[in-house]
This record gives sequence, structure tokens and C-alpha cells, in this order.
Amino acid sequence: MDQNLETDAETLTKTLCGHLAAARFRDLSAAARREARRGVLDWIGCALAGSGHKTIGTLLAVLQEISGKPQATVFGRGLKLGLLDAPLANGQMGHVLDYDDTHMGGVVLHTSSPVLAALFALAERPAVSGADFMLAYAIGFEAGVRTGRTAPGHHKGGWHLTGTLGTIAAGAACAKLLKLDRQRMTYAMGIAATEAAGMQQNRGTMCKSFHAGKAASNGVLAALLAERGFDSTQEIVEGQRGFSRIYSDVAAPEQLTAGLGETWLIESNGHKPYACGVVLHPLIDAVIALRNHAAIDPATVSEISLRVHPLVLSITGVVEPSTGLQSKFSTVHAAAVALIDGDAGIAQYSDAKAADSTVAALRRKVKAQADDSLRRDEAYATISAGGKRHEVHIAHASGTADNPMSDAAIDAKFLANAAPVIGRDRAERARDFVQALETQPDMRGLTVLLA
Repeated sequence: MDQNLETDAETLTKTLCGHLAAARFRDLSAAARREARRGVLDWIGCALAGSGHKTIGTLLAVLQEISGKPQATVFGRGLKLGLLDAPLANGQMGHVLDYDDTHMGGVVLHTSSPVLAALFALAERPAVSGADFMLAYAIGFEAGVRTGRTAPGHHKGGWHLTGTLGTIAAGAACAKLLKLDRQRMTYAMGIAATEAAGMQQNRGTMCKSFHAGKAASNGVLAALLAERGFDSTQEIVEGQRGFSRIYSDVAAPEQLTAGLGETWLIESNGHKPYACGVVLHPLIDAVIALRNHAAIDPATVSEISLRVHPLVLSITGVVEPSTGLQSKFSTVHAAAVALIDGDAGIAQYSDAKAADSTVAALRRKVKAQADDSLRRDEAYATISAGGKRHEVHIAHASGTADNPMSDAAIDAKFLANAAPVIGRDRAERARDFVQALETQPDMRGLTVLLA
């Protein structure tokens, strides 16, 4: 029987929300705190790097026309917008380059773009400590990933998880930052879940990263409404018409609370060394490894043969990308630029690189085969060149939980992304602020550096 307004009802959703509402900073493990610092640093760099993208220019032109009272900072733009509009902009710029972190623990979720864009907006109201900010960030992972695990067919059904689960994650994170109790946390999750949207059909377009921005904005709205008693069902996830049942062909509602409190899901977050779809990273690692080991001249290549997880071909099947955004979801483009440039950063997924005739010619020599025995972060590559065959196996892609980026690598990525936008001095000061995040009394000190 549906328990919509029975506030005394004990449901799975409310059990999770009670746990999240009761959590304190001291409950975070050392590993969770480290990943929170790494996640904040990596994401603000991605947002700054994305702040100049033409997609963001188009979005901001509209938001500046329609936005209300300026209350929250838009990163890298010297601009303030309304409390729902700034997170929309920051969330989209954090995801527009597809360079932001990805949690792959049962779901493929870019958690930080929705969650952090939402939290930074709310943190410009009364002073928010770094410790409270970190805790709310970790809470977002718990709500988003756990909800995703209850709907195993969610991704297969065509939903973009950063839009759907990201909204729920952002709503719960904002509710935590506002220190909402168990009942209002339940409302926030219910409101957020009913706002959840985002379709994979828009992959390779401006709308894909728009999902992350809308998720952030929707999360802020959900928490602010819940704070004032705006209600929702008590079982938004497990109910007969709840998230796990209508967003997936298979429902596993028990996963919402399975192992609750044993570990923190933020601990298994992953970070991207490459600015493209995360499923491409194993094959990029493989091609770069062969390039570096055998000093292969791209002009001598007759074929690049790849063996990858089936998800790679279903997500990144663009054969002739015409824009940089499309190229981020092209298996053949990823392999081609990896061999030609030995990299897969922002420059390798630009409009110019997508149109490059040398890259286009090599793309046509790439063959990819699905192998369902492989993990999502695993790949094999064979390059035939100059009469020789070169082969390599990547067991775990760089940046994943099983092969994580080092702190030094994340630091270098941040500075490379941030310094061109806000200058080296401010970038270094922002980095230093984040490295001591749990001791910071007011997050606005960081926001000023990112403006």
C-alpha cells in the first residue's frame, strides 16, 4: 500500500534519509575526507575550464535575461545570478567538457557537477564551513548512487543518470547543508526525484551537460521547498510508482539501504585524465601505451583493432563526429587522437580536431569489437603498422577506483584547467584552500577566488 503522506510510516526512503540526516562530519572516514578534497579540487578546475565554452555563452545569454535577484557566483565569469540560475550555469560548465569525475560503483554517475554546483550556490548565503560542505558532498553520493542501484535497468532504458540520479544527489546534499531533519530530508529526496530527467538521446549535444546544470538547480529548489515543509511521498524510491519501478524494467529497492553505514560511496569515486566519455578511457590508455612503447608512426598504420566492453559501443558509437561534443562519444575518434597526439585532453575534443583530415583518415582505420567478458574499465588494443603487430591489455583504466589518479596528477590537472581562467596565483590559492578544506570556516573564501 502506498504511503504518501503518512509521516509515521517507516519506509526504505525514510530509513536512508534518517541515516543521512543524522550523519556528522566526524563520521566521515579518512578516505572519504580525502576523496571529498580531491573531488572538489578536480571539479572546480573542470568548471573553470568549461566556463568559456560556447555552450555556456549561449546559456548565460538567456539566464542573464531571465534571472532574478543575483545571489550566487558563476565561476570564471565575474557574474552573479539567481539562486537557481547560478547552479544551472556552474553545473553545465562542470560537465560540458566531459572531464568531470565519474562514480562507476554499479552506476555511471557524474556526481560532482550536480552536487557541487548546487552546494556552492547555497554556501553563499549564511557562512558554511568546509567541514559541513564536505559532509553534504558525501551525502550526495550516498543518495544518488544508492538510488541508482535500486534501478538496474535505468541506464539501459535511455536515461542519462547525471540528470536523473544527479538531481536526487543534489537534493539530498542541499538538504544536508541546510541541516534538515529526517522528515524534511525525505521530502527533499521526494521533490528532487519527481524533478529527475535527462535522456541519452541528447548525448553529443549541448543538452547532455545541460542535464547536470538542471540537476543542480533542481536540487537546490527541492531542498529549499522541503525546508519550508513542502511535502512528498514517504517512499519515492520503492513505492509502487516510485523511482526504482518506473525508471527501470527491474526494481531492486532493497539496494537503497544495503550496507548502509559500512563505508562511504565517495571513497570509490573516479577521476578523469581524459576529456571524454569515461568508457573510452581504457582504449585510450591502450593506444597511448602502444604509441609510447613502440614509437608508432600514425602514417604507417593499416588498422587499429580494439576489444572493449559492450557499453563502449552502445554509448560511443559516433563514427564521423562533426563537432567536439560529438567526438567525445566516438570510439574511433578517441583511438585516432590518442595515437596521433598521445593525449586525449580538451584540445583533442575540439571542433577543429573533429574536422581534422588526418584524424578523420585514421578514424576510418579503427575497428572495435564488443566483448562482454571484459569489465567496463578494461580493454585490449592491437595496432598493425609497418608490417608489425603491437598488442596491449589494460586491466583497469587510469583514473578508476582500481587505478586512481595520484594527488599530484589531480593537482596538475586542476592548475592546467584553472590557471588560464583565473590566473596562476588565484589558482594556487584556491588549491591551497581546498587542501585544508575541513578547517575552513567559510566557503565563500573559495568562491571569491573562482569568480
